[in-house]
Amino acid sequence: MLGLPWPAVAVLAALVLLGVLCRHLWALRWSLSRDHSSALPLPEGSMGWPFFGETLHWLLQGSRFHSSRRKKYGNVFKTHLLGRPVVRVTGADNIRKILLGEHTLVSTQWPQSTQIILGSHTLLGSVGDLHRQRRKILARVFSRAALESYLPRIQKGIKARNMLHEFMENAIREKLQGNNPKDHNDALDFIINSAKEHGKEFTMQELKESAIELIFAAFFTTASASTSLILLLLKHPSVIEKIRQELMSHELYEQREHCPEGPCPDTLTSQSRDSEKPLYPMAKDTHKKDRQPSGPTEESSSQLCAPPEPTLLQNSPCAGPHLWVPSGESCPSDISLEKLNHLRYLDCVIKEVLRVLPPVSGGYRTALQTFELDGYQIPKGWSVMYSIRDTHETATIYQSPPGSFDPDRFSATQTEATGRFHYIPFGGGARGCIGKELAQAILKLLAIELVSTARWELATPGYPAMQTVPIVHPINDGLQLYFHPLQPSRCGSEA
Repeated sequence: MLGLPWPAVAVLAALVLLGVLCRHLWALRWSLSRDHSSALPLPEGSMGWPFFGETLHWLLQGSRFHSSRRKKYGNVFKTHLLGRPVVRVTGADNIRKILLGEHTLVSTQWPQSTQIILGSHTLLGSVGDLHRQRRKILARVFSRAALESYLPRIQKGIKARNMLHEFMENAIREKLQGNNPKDHNDALDFIINSAKEHGKEFTMQELKESAIELIFAAFFTTASASTSLILLLLKHPSVIEKIRQELMSHELYEQREHCPEGPCPDTLTSQSRDSEKPLYPMAKDTHKKDRQPSGPTEESSSQLCAPPEPTLLQNSPCAGPHLWVPSGESCPSDISLEKLNHLRYLDCVIKEVLRVLPPVSGGYRTALQTFELDGYQIPKGWSVMYSIRDTHETATIYQSPPGSFDPDRFSATQTEATGRFHYIPFGGGARGCIGKELAQAILKLLAIELVSTARWELATPGYPAMQTVPIVHPINDGLQLYFHPLQPSRCGSEA
Protein backbone atom coordinates (compact mmCIF):
# COMPACT_ATOMS: atom_id res chain seq x y z
CA MET A 1 0.00 0.00 0.00
CA LEU A 2 1.75 3.13 -1.34
CA GLY A 3 5.10 1.48 -0.66
CA LEU A 4 4.58 1.45 3.12
CA PRO A 5 6.16 -1.35 5.14
CA TRP A 6 3.70 -3.95 6.36
CA PRO A 7 3.90 -2.85 10.07
CA ALA A 8 2.75 0.63 9.05
CA VAL A 9 -0.02 -0.85 6.91
CA ALA A 10 -1.16 -2.99 9.84
CA VAL A 11 -1.22 0.02 12.18
CA LEU A 12 -3.16 2.09 9.64
CA ALA A 13 -5.69 -0.68 9.12
CA ALA A 14 -6.10 -1.08 12.88
CA LEU A 15 -6.75 2.66 13.27
CA VAL A 16 -9.40 2.57 10.53
CA LEU A 17 -11.13 -0.41 12.13
CA LEU A 18 -10.94 1.28 15.54
CA GLY A 19 -12.54 4.42 14.09
CA VAL A 20 -15.34 2.44 12.49
CA LEU A 21 -15.93 0.54 15.73
CA CYS A 22 -15.99 3.74 17.81
CA ARG A 23 -18.50 5.32 15.44
CA HIS A 24 -20.68 2.20 15.56
CA LEU A 25 -20.60 2.14 19.39
CA TRP A 26 -21.38 5.88 19.47
CA ALA A 27 -24.45 5.36 17.28
CA LEU A 28 -25.48 2.36 19.39
CA ARG A 29 -25.14 4.43 22.57
CA TRP A 30 -27.73 6.92 21.32
CA SER A 31 -29.94 4.23 19.86
CA LEU A 32 -30.16 2.63 23.29
CA SER A 33 -31.00 6.00 24.88
CA ARG A 34 -34.43 5.96 23.26
CA ASP A 35 -37.46 5.92 25.56
CA HIS A 36 -38.34 2.22 25.74
CA SER A 37 -41.80 3.02 27.09
CA SER A 38 -42.63 4.33 23.60
CA ALA A 39 -43.06 1.96 20.68
CA LEU A 40 -42.12 4.69 18.20
CA PRO A 41 -38.64 4.65 16.62
CA LEU A 42 -36.07 7.41 16.82
CA PRO A 43 -35.90 9.71 13.79
CA GLU A 44 -33.60 8.79 10.93
CA GLY A 45 -30.20 10.46 10.77
CA SER A 46 -26.57 10.21 11.82
CA MET A 47 -24.99 10.96 15.20
CA GLY A 48 -21.60 11.54 13.58
CA TRP A 49 -18.35 10.80 15.39
CA PRO A 50 -17.84 10.18 19.11
CA PHE A 51 -18.05 13.37 21.21
CA PHE A 52 -17.81 15.66 18.15
CA GLY A 53 -21.00 14.38 16.55
CA GLU A 54 -21.65 16.30 13.32
CA THR A 55 -20.63 19.69 14.73
CA LEU A 56 -17.67 20.11 12.37
CA HIS A 57 -19.84 19.30 9.33
CA TRP A 58 -22.43 21.80 10.57
CA LEU A 59 -19.86 24.58 11.02
CA LEU A 60 -18.25 24.00 7.63
CA GLN A 61 -21.40 23.46 5.56
CA GLY A 62 -23.68 26.04 7.16
CA SER A 63 -27.25 25.95 5.86
CA ARG A 64 -26.29 23.23 3.33
CA PHE A 65 -25.83 20.85 6.28
CA HIS A 66 -29.53 20.94 7.15
CA SER A 67 -30.85 21.07 3.60
CA SER A 68 -28.82 18.03 2.49
CA ARG A 69 -29.92 15.96 5.47
CA ARG A 70 -33.52 17.05 5.12
CA LYS A 71 -33.50 15.75 1.54
CA LYS A 72 -31.97 12.49 2.72
CA TYR A 73 -33.93 11.83 5.93
CA GLY A 74 -37.08 13.99 5.71
CA ASN A 75 -38.52 16.85 7.76
CA VAL A 76 -37.61 15.25 11.09
CA PHE A 77 -34.11 13.83 11.54
CA LYS A 78 -31.64 13.30 14.36
CA THR A 79 -28.04 14.51 14.65
CA HIS A 80 -25.52 15.46 17.34
CA LEU A 81 -24.41 19.10 17.61
CA LEU A 82 -22.42 21.01 20.21
CA GLY A 83 -22.30 18.06 22.56
CA ARG A 84 -26.03 17.30 22.57
CA PRO A 85 -28.39 14.95 20.69
CA VAL A 86 -30.61 17.10 18.47
CA VAL A 87 -33.77 16.48 16.46
CA ARG A 88 -34.03 18.92 13.54
CA VAL A 89 -37.64 19.78 12.63
CA THR A 90 -39.18 21.40 9.54
CA GLY A 91 -42.80 21.82 8.43
CA ALA A 92 -45.83 23.72 9.67
CA ASP A 93 -47.57 20.81 11.43
CA ASN A 94 -44.42 19.74 13.25
CA ILE A 95 -43.48 23.25 14.33
CA ARG A 96 -47.02 23.94 15.46
CA LYS A 97 -46.75 21.12 18.01
CA ILE A 98 -43.43 22.42 19.31
CA LEU A 99 -44.37 26.10 19.58
CA LEU A 100 -47.74 25.38 21.19
CA GLY A 101 -46.13 22.83 23.52
CA GLU A 102 -44.09 25.40 25.42
CA HIS A 103 -44.06 24.68 29.19
CA THR A 104 -45.68 21.25 28.63
CA LEU A 105 -43.84 19.30 25.93
CA VAL A 106 -40.77 21.51 25.55
CA SER A 107 -38.91 24.29 27.30
CA THR A 108 -36.67 27.04 25.96
CA GLN A 109 -32.98 26.32 25.56
CA TRP A 110 -30.17 28.87 25.21
CA PRO A 111 -26.38 28.42 25.13
CA GLN A 112 -24.62 29.16 28.41
CA SER A 113 -22.83 32.09 26.76
CA THR A 114 -26.19 33.76 26.05
CA GLN A 115 -27.31 33.25 29.64
CA ILE A 116 -24.08 34.82 30.90
CA ILE A 117 -24.39 37.84 28.60
CA LEU A 118 -28.06 38.52 29.25
CA GLY A 119 -28.29 37.44 32.88
CA SER A 120 -30.77 35.33 34.79
CA HIS A 121 -33.67 37.80 34.96
CA THR A 122 -34.56 38.00 31.27
CA LEU A 123 -37.67 36.96 29.38
CA LEU A 124 -35.65 34.68 27.10
CA GLY A 125 -34.30 32.59 29.95
CA SER A 126 -37.32 32.45 32.22
CA VAL A 127 -39.76 29.53 32.24
CA GLY A 128 -43.22 28.70 33.58
CA ASP A 129 -45.08 31.27 35.64
CA LEU A 130 -42.05 33.58 35.76
CA HIS A 131 -42.00 33.70 31.95
CA ARG A 132 -45.74 34.43 31.78
CA GLN A 133 -45.41 37.27 34.30
CA ARG A 134 -42.43 38.87 32.58
CA ARG A 135 -44.10 38.58 29.19
CA LYS A 136 -47.15 40.47 30.46
CA ILE A 137 -44.90 43.21 31.85
CA LEU A 138 -42.74 43.59 28.73
CA ALA A 139 -45.77 43.41 26.44
CA ARG A 140 -46.50 47.01 27.50
CA VAL A 141 -43.24 48.06 25.82
CA PHE A 142 -44.74 47.07 22.46
CA SER A 143 -48.36 48.09 23.07
CA ARG A 144 -50.09 50.45 20.65
CA ALA A 145 -49.59 53.36 23.07
CA ALA A 146 -45.87 52.61 23.20
CA LEU A 147 -45.62 52.34 19.41
CA GLU A 148 -47.36 55.70 19.00
CA SER A 149 -44.77 57.13 21.40
CA TYR A 150 -41.82 55.59 19.55
CA LEU A 151 -42.93 56.42 16.02
CA PRO A 152 -41.90 60.12 15.95
CA ARG A 153 -38.52 59.16 17.40
CA ILE A 154 -37.99 56.48 14.78
CA GLN A 155 -38.78 58.96 12.01
CA LYS A 156 -36.32 61.51 13.40
CA GLY A 157 -33.56 58.92 13.57
CA ILE A 158 -32.90 59.21 17.31
CA LYS A 159 -30.20 56.70 18.30
CA ALA A 160 -29.79 56.10 22.05
CA ARG A 161 -28.38 52.57 22.02
CA ASN A 162 -24.78 53.52 22.80
CA MET A 163 -25.89 55.93 25.53
CA LEU A 164 -28.10 53.23 26.99
CA HIS A 165 -25.11 50.91 27.28
CA GLU A 166 -22.88 53.56 28.86
CA PHE A 167 -25.31 55.27 31.21
CA MET A 168 -27.79 52.45 31.86
CA GLU A 169 -27.68 52.59 35.63
CA ASN A 170 -27.86 56.40 35.81
CA ALA A 171 -30.81 56.43 33.43
CA ILE A 172 -32.66 53.87 35.53
CA ARG A 173 -32.03 55.85 38.73
CA GLU A 174 -33.42 58.97 37.10
CA LYS A 175 -36.51 57.04 36.02
CA LEU A 176 -37.03 55.62 39.50
CA GLN A 177 -36.72 59.09 41.04
CA GLY A 178 -39.09 60.67 38.52
CA ASN A 179 -42.11 62.57 39.79
CA ASN A 180 -44.50 61.58 37.00
CA PRO A 181 -44.92 57.78 36.98
CA LYS A 182 -47.53 57.96 34.19
CA ASP A 183 -45.19 59.72 31.78
CA HIS A 184 -44.24 57.10 29.18
CA ASN A 185 -41.27 58.46 27.24
CA ASP A 186 -39.39 55.33 26.28
CA ALA A 187 -39.25 51.55 26.69
CA LEU A 188 -37.66 51.79 30.12
CA ASP A 189 -40.63 53.82 31.40
CA PHE A 190 -43.01 51.16 30.15
CA ILE A 191 -41.00 48.39 31.82
CA ILE A 192 -40.92 50.15 35.20
CA ASN A 193 -44.57 51.21 35.24
CA SER A 194 -45.87 47.95 33.80
CA ALA A 195 -44.06 46.02 36.54
CA LYS A 196 -45.69 48.22 39.19
CA GLU A 197 -49.12 47.68 37.64
CA HIS A 198 -48.57 43.91 37.96
CA GLY A 199 -47.59 44.26 41.61
CA LYS A 200 -43.86 43.71 41.10
CA GLU A 201 -40.90 45.96 41.84
CA PHE A 202 -37.92 45.25 39.56
CA THR A 203 -34.46 45.45 41.10
CA MET A 204 -31.72 47.52 39.45
CA GLN A 205 -30.17 44.34 38.05
CA GLU A 206 -33.48 43.12 36.64
CA LEU A 207 -34.12 46.47 34.96
CA LYS A 208 -30.65 46.56 33.42
CA GLU A 209 -30.93 43.00 32.13
CA SER A 210 -34.39 43.68 30.69
CA ALA A 211 -33.06 46.72 28.80
CA ILE A 212 -30.03 44.77 27.52
CA GLU A 213 -32.36 41.99 26.39
CA LEU A 214 -34.36 44.48 24.32
CA ILE A 215 -31.16 45.65 22.64
CA PHE A 216 -29.95 42.09 22.02
CA ALA A 217 -33.26 40.73 20.76
CA ALA A 218 -34.62 43.80 18.98
CA PHE A 219 -31.72 45.81 17.57
CA PHE A 220 -29.70 43.11 15.84
CA THR A 221 -32.71 41.27 14.39
CA THR A 222 -34.26 44.52 13.12
CA ALA A 223 -30.92 45.58 11.64
CA SER A 224 -30.74 42.20 9.90
CA ALA A 225 -34.25 42.57 8.48
CA SER A 226 -33.48 46.14 7.34
CA THR A 227 -30.46 44.92 5.39
CA SER A 228 -32.54 42.13 3.83
CA LEU A 229 -35.22 44.66 2.86
CA ILE A 230 -32.72 46.88 1.03
CA LEU A 231 -31.08 43.90 -0.67
CA LEU A 232 -34.34 42.38 -1.93
CA LEU A 233 -35.74 45.72 -3.12
CA LEU A 234 -32.51 46.28 -5.02
CA LYS A 235 -33.00 42.94 -6.77
CA HIS A 236 -36.65 43.69 -7.61
CA PRO A 237 -37.08 47.28 -8.91
CA SER A 238 -40.64 46.56 -10.04
CA VAL A 239 -41.60 46.17 -6.38
CA ILE A 240 -40.14 49.62 -5.66
CA GLU A 241 -42.34 51.15 -8.35
CA LYS A 242 -45.45 49.49 -6.90
CA ILE A 243 -44.61 50.86 -3.45
CA ARG A 244 -44.22 54.35 -4.94
CA GLN A 245 -47.54 54.08 -6.69
CA GLU A 246 -49.24 53.06 -3.45
CA LEU A 247 -47.68 56.01 -1.61
CA MET A 248 -48.96 58.37 -4.27
CA SER A 249 -52.44 56.83 -4.15
CA HIS A 250 -52.55 57.60 -0.42
CA GLU A 251 -51.29 61.16 -1.05
CA LEU A 252 -48.18 60.60 1.00
CA TYR A 253 -46.15 61.75 -2.00
CA GLU A 254 -46.97 63.36 -5.32
CA GLN A 255 -45.86 62.55 -8.84
CA ARG A 256 -43.95 65.12 -10.83
CA GLU A 257 -45.10 65.00 -14.41
CA HIS A 258 -41.99 66.37 -16.15
CA CYS A 259 -38.27 66.17 -15.70
CA PRO A 260 -36.62 69.09 -13.98
CA GLU A 261 -34.42 71.31 -16.09
CA GLY A 262 -31.08 69.71 -16.92
CA PRO A 263 -30.15 66.06 -16.84
CA CYS A 264 -32.19 63.40 -15.16
CA PRO A 265 -30.75 62.70 -11.68
CA ASP A 266 -31.45 59.00 -12.00
CA THR A 267 -28.53 58.10 -14.26
CA LEU A 268 -24.82 58.18 -13.41
CA THR A 269 -21.78 58.04 -15.61
CA SER A 270 -19.58 55.01 -15.15
CA GLN A 271 -16.76 57.40 -14.30
CA SER A 272 -18.61 59.01 -11.41
CA ARG A 273 -19.81 55.61 -10.22
CA ASP A 274 -16.23 54.37 -10.01
CA SER A 275 -14.91 57.50 -8.33
CA GLU A 276 -17.52 57.71 -5.60
CA LYS A 277 -17.29 55.91 -2.30
CA PRO A 278 -20.43 54.27 -0.94
CA LEU A 279 -22.52 56.84 0.90
CA TYR A 280 -23.82 54.16 3.26
CA PRO A 281 -22.12 50.75 3.15
CA MET A 282 -24.74 48.52 4.72
CA ALA A 283 -24.45 45.71 7.23
CA LYS A 284 -20.80 45.09 7.75
CA ASP A 285 -20.06 43.04 10.84
CA THR A 286 -22.20 44.77 13.46
CA HIS A 287 -20.48 42.83 16.21
CA LYS A 288 -17.11 44.51 15.54
CA LYS A 289 -17.19 48.25 16.07
CA ASP A 290 -13.77 48.81 14.59
CA ARG A 291 -14.97 47.36 11.28
CA GLN A 292 -18.43 48.90 11.21
CA PRO A 293 -18.75 51.68 8.64
CA SER A 294 -20.10 54.96 9.86
CA GLY A 295 -23.66 55.71 8.84
CA PRO A 296 -25.52 59.01 9.03
CA THR A 297 -25.08 60.74 12.36
CA GLU A 298 -28.01 61.98 14.42
CA GLU A 299 -27.66 65.41 12.88
CA SER A 300 -27.30 64.24 9.30
CA SER A 301 -30.02 61.57 9.46
CA SER A 302 -32.73 64.21 9.38
CA GLN A 303 -31.32 65.34 6.03
CA LEU A 304 -31.26 61.91 4.44
CA CYS A 305 -33.51 63.15 1.65
CA ALA A 306 -30.85 65.62 0.45
CA PRO A 307 -27.45 63.92 0.21
CA PRO A 308 -24.72 65.31 -2.07
CA GLU A 309 -25.67 65.36 -5.75
CA PRO A 310 -23.76 62.75 -7.80
CA THR A 311 -22.12 63.43 -11.13
CA LEU A 312 -24.73 63.19 -13.89
CA LEU A 313 -24.77 61.84 -17.42
CA GLN A 314 -25.20 64.84 -19.72
CA ASN A 315 -28.25 65.09 -22.03
CA SER A 316 -29.75 61.82 -20.80
CA PRO A 317 -33.49 61.32 -21.23
CA CYS A 318 -35.64 61.07 -18.14
CA ALA A 319 -36.34 57.45 -17.26
CA GLY A 320 -39.65 58.19 -15.60
CA PRO A 321 -41.53 60.37 -13.10
CA HIS A 322 -39.90 61.35 -9.84
CA LEU A 323 -41.36 61.66 -6.38
CA TRP A 324 -41.21 64.84 -4.43
CA VAL A 325 -42.38 65.92 -1.00
CA PRO A 326 -45.50 68.12 -1.23
CA SER A 327 -45.00 71.74 -0.19
CA GLY A 328 -45.80 72.49 3.42
CA GLU A 329 -44.98 68.96 4.64
CA SER A 330 -41.95 67.93 6.66
CA CYS A 331 -39.28 65.64 5.34
CA PRO A 332 -40.29 62.90 5.72
CA SER A 333 -43.97 63.62 6.26
CA ASP A 334 -45.43 62.53 9.60
CA ILE A 335 -46.87 59.05 9.30
CA SER A 336 -49.11 57.52 11.96
CA LEU A 337 -49.67 53.85 12.67
CA GLU A 338 -53.10 54.21 11.11
CA LYS A 339 -51.59 55.44 7.83
CA LEU A 340 -49.03 52.64 7.89
CA ASN A 341 -51.79 50.05 8.32
CA HIS A 342 -53.54 51.30 5.16
CA LEU A 343 -50.48 50.60 3.00
CA ARG A 344 -51.55 47.07 2.04
CA TYR A 345 -48.98 46.39 -0.66
CA LEU A 346 -46.12 47.64 1.52
CA ASP A 347 -47.36 45.31 4.23
CA CYS A 348 -47.14 42.42 1.75
CA VAL A 349 -43.59 43.46 0.83
CA ILE A 350 -42.45 43.43 4.46
CA LYS A 351 -44.05 40.04 5.01
CA GLU A 352 -42.33 38.63 1.93
CA VAL A 353 -38.92 40.00 3.01
CA LEU A 354 -39.33 38.29 6.37
CA ARG A 355 -40.43 35.08 4.67
CA VAL A 356 -37.48 34.92 2.26
CA LEU A 357 -34.83 36.07 4.75
CA PRO A 358 -36.16 35.65 8.30
CA PRO A 359 -33.63 37.32 10.67
CA VAL A 360 -33.62 34.29 12.97
CA SER A 361 -33.41 30.99 11.11
CA GLY A 362 -34.83 28.84 13.90
CA GLY A 363 -34.87 28.08 17.60
CA TYR A 364 -33.95 25.50 20.21
CA ARG A 365 -36.11 23.71 22.76
CA THR A 366 -35.51 20.87 25.24
CA ALA A 367 -38.02 18.01 25.44
CA LEU A 368 -39.63 17.98 28.90
CA GLN A 369 -41.17 14.58 28.18
CA THR A 370 -41.10 12.02 25.40
CA PHE A 371 -43.58 12.89 22.68
CA GLU A 372 -44.45 11.93 19.11
CA LEU A 373 -43.57 13.98 16.05
CA ASP A 374 -44.23 12.89 12.47
CA GLY A 375 -44.30 9.23 13.50
CA TYR A 376 -41.09 9.36 15.54
CA GLN A 377 -40.40 9.63 19.26
CA ILE A 378 -38.59 12.68 20.63
CA PRO A 379 -36.95 11.40 23.85
CA LYS A 380 -37.10 13.39 27.05
CA GLY A 381 -33.99 15.55 27.50
CA TRP A 382 -33.09 15.73 23.79
CA SER A 383 -32.76 19.09 22.05
CA VAL A 384 -35.28 20.07 19.39
CA MET A 385 -34.13 22.52 16.71
CA TYR A 386 -37.01 23.89 14.64
CA SER A 387 -36.27 25.65 11.35
CA ILE A 388 -38.09 28.83 10.37
CA ARG A 389 -36.15 29.27 7.14
CA ASP A 390 -36.62 25.69 5.90
CA THR A 391 -40.33 25.78 6.74
CA HIS A 392 -40.74 28.93 4.65
CA GLU A 393 -38.78 27.42 1.78
CA THR A 394 -40.73 24.16 1.68
CA ALA A 395 -44.27 25.47 2.24
CA THR A 396 -46.65 24.13 -0.40
CA ILE A 397 -49.60 26.45 0.26
CA TYR A 398 -48.53 29.25 -2.09
CA GLN A 399 -49.59 29.70 -5.69
CA SER A 400 -46.17 31.00 -6.72
CA PRO A 401 -43.01 28.98 -5.97
CA PRO A 402 -41.73 29.43 -2.38
CA GLY A 403 -38.26 30.21 -3.77
CA SER A 404 -39.43 33.33 -5.63
CA PHE A 405 -39.82 36.86 -4.24
CA ASP A 406 -43.52 37.61 -4.68
CA PRO A 407 -45.20 40.06 -2.24
CA ASP A 408 -48.56 39.39 -3.92
CA ARG A 409 -48.64 35.93 -2.31
CA PHE A 410 -49.84 37.77 0.83
CA SER A 411 -52.56 39.77 -0.89
CA ALA A 412 -56.19 39.45 0.17
CA THR A 413 -56.98 37.44 -2.98
CA GLN A 414 -54.57 34.66 -1.97
CA THR A 415 -56.03 33.59 1.34
CA GLU A 416 -54.11 30.32 1.36
CA ALA A 417 -51.01 32.33 2.37
CA THR A 418 -52.43 32.91 5.84
CA GLY A 419 -51.55 29.44 7.15
CA ARG A 420 -50.52 30.14 10.72
CA PHE A 421 -47.42 27.95 10.98
CA HIS A 422 -46.38 28.05 7.33
CA TYR A 423 -45.22 31.62 8.00
CA ILE A 424 -43.40 32.11 11.32
CA PRO A 425 -40.70 34.81 11.09
CA PHE A 426 -41.61 35.87 14.64
CA GLY A 427 -42.04 32.37 16.02
CA GLY A 428 -45.31 31.60 17.76
CA GLY A 429 -47.02 30.29 20.84
CA ALA A 430 -46.03 31.40 24.34
CA ARG A 431 -42.65 32.67 23.11
CA GLY A 432 -43.76 34.47 19.96
CA CYS A 433 -41.91 37.75 19.46
CA ILE A 434 -43.64 40.51 21.43
CA GLY A 435 -41.89 43.19 19.38
CA LYS A 436 -43.15 42.15 15.96
CA GLU A 437 -45.44 45.16 15.52
CA LEU A 438 -42.60 47.59 16.27
CA ALA A 439 -40.21 45.72 13.96
CA GLN A 440 -42.70 45.82 11.07
CA ALA A 441 -43.38 49.52 11.66
CA ILE A 442 -39.63 50.26 11.51
CA LEU A 443 -39.26 48.30 8.28
CA LYS A 444 -42.23 50.08 6.69
CA LEU A 445 -40.85 53.52 7.61
CA LEU A 446 -37.44 52.55 6.22
CA ALA A 447 -39.00 51.38 2.96
CA ILE A 448 -41.03 54.60 2.62
CA GLU A 449 -37.99 56.78 3.26
CA LEU A 450 -35.84 54.89 0.77
CA VAL A 451 -38.21 54.50 -2.18
CA SER A 452 -39.41 58.11 -1.99
CA THR A 453 -36.05 59.85 -1.69
CA ALA A 454 -33.31 57.68 -3.14
CA ARG A 455 -32.09 55.25 -5.74
CA TRP A 456 -29.46 52.73 -4.68
CA GLU A 457 -27.10 50.34 -6.40
CA LEU A 458 -24.39 47.86 -5.52
CA ALA A 459 -20.92 49.25 -4.88
CA THR A 460 -19.45 45.78 -5.47
CA PRO A 461 -19.32 43.54 -8.58
CA GLY A 462 -21.92 41.10 -7.21
CA TYR A 463 -24.37 40.47 -4.45
CA PRO A 464 -22.86 39.29 -1.16
CA ALA A 465 -23.46 35.78 0.14
CA MET A 466 -25.77 35.63 3.16
CA GLN A 467 -24.90 33.91 6.42
CA THR A 468 -27.76 32.64 8.61
CA VAL A 469 -26.02 32.20 12.00
CA PRO A 470 -26.53 33.75 14.51
CA ILE A 471 -28.78 36.06 12.48
CA VAL A 472 -29.08 36.58 8.72
CA HIS A 473 -26.33 38.93 7.54
CA PRO A 474 -24.01 39.45 4.55
CA ILE A 475 -20.60 37.84 5.01
CA ASN A 476 -17.13 39.26 4.32
CA ASP A 477 -17.46 42.98 3.49
CA GLY A 478 -21.22 43.16 3.98
CA LEU A 479 -23.72 44.84 1.68
CA GLN A 480 -22.06 47.94 0.22
CA LEU A 481 -24.26 50.36 -1.68
CA TYR A 482 -24.34 53.74 -3.37
CA PHE A 483 -27.36 55.88 -2.42
CA HIS A 484 -28.33 58.68 -4.82
CA PRO A 485 -31.15 61.22 -4.35
CA LEU A 486 -34.01 61.09 -6.82
CA GLN A 487 -33.83 64.88 -6.92
CA PRO A 488 -32.79 67.67 -4.53
CA SER A 489 -35.31 68.25 -1.77
CA ARG A 490 -36.30 71.60 -0.34
CA CYS A 491 -36.23 70.32 3.22
CA GLY A 492 -32.45 69.81 3.08
CA SER A 493 -31.79 73.55 3.12
CA GLU A 494 -34.25 74.14 5.95
CA ALA A 495 -32.86 71.51 8.34
